[in-house]
Amino acid sequence: MTGPVVRVVIADDHALLRESFRLLVDSVPGFEVVGEAAGGREAVTVCGRERPDVVLMDVRMPDLDGIEATRRICAAPDSRPVRVLILTTFDLDEYVFAALRAGASGFLVKDTSAADLLAAIRVVAAGEALLAPTVTRRLIAAFTARPPQPATRLTPLLDRITEREREVLTLIARGRSNADLAAELSLSPGTVKTYVGRLLSKLDARDRAQLVILAYETGLVSPQG
Repeated sequence: MTGPVVRVVIADDHALLRESFRLLVDSVPGFEVVGEAAGGREAVTVCGRERPDVVLMDVRMPDLDGIEATRRICAAPDSRPVRVLILTTFDLDEYVFAALRAGASGFLVKDTSAADLLAAIRVVAAGEALLAPTVTRRLIAAFTARPPQPATRLTPLLDRITEREREVLTLIARGRSNADLAAELSLSPGTVKTYVGRLLSKLDARDRAQLVILAYETGLVSPQG
């Protein structure tokens, strides 16, 4: 018995690279490329028409960059969310912050191996967040350089969650996987998923990437801690 097909859109202004990605993705059972775009505006149009599960999104494209295209795709009203996986040759903080705040679920540099790229598509399609290790380190380092947020800003938001949920959120922000959470908190995998789901719902977050940003920006987690 086969599972549901992961539908993918590829957005990149280099035709050869789009073709390479298409051949790779289409070669995997359970994956299907349902559209391509050579620019940001076209990506928004294609995603509005196809509503794919995952978009492989370049950052630097003509007419509309990948960050703004991501924002528009993620903001589109639809009960079926489109997950955006940012791919770029530029592993820079400005892109990481902008992409995640725009709603991206993952961020990888283009020299990622084929196996890791396919694994990333699976992770993002399943509703998880995906950040390359170098990106995670840069993200935390950038938060270290920022002044702490006033406590008055975080109180109303964090008052929505329980102490146990704060523990889970803290560990998520420190890069722990669900398996790590289960081991550190002596919880079953199913219970961990329940906690993560509650956090996403209570904090109005799309995925784990937004939970990480929220935990640091509210001051729940200190980059030095």
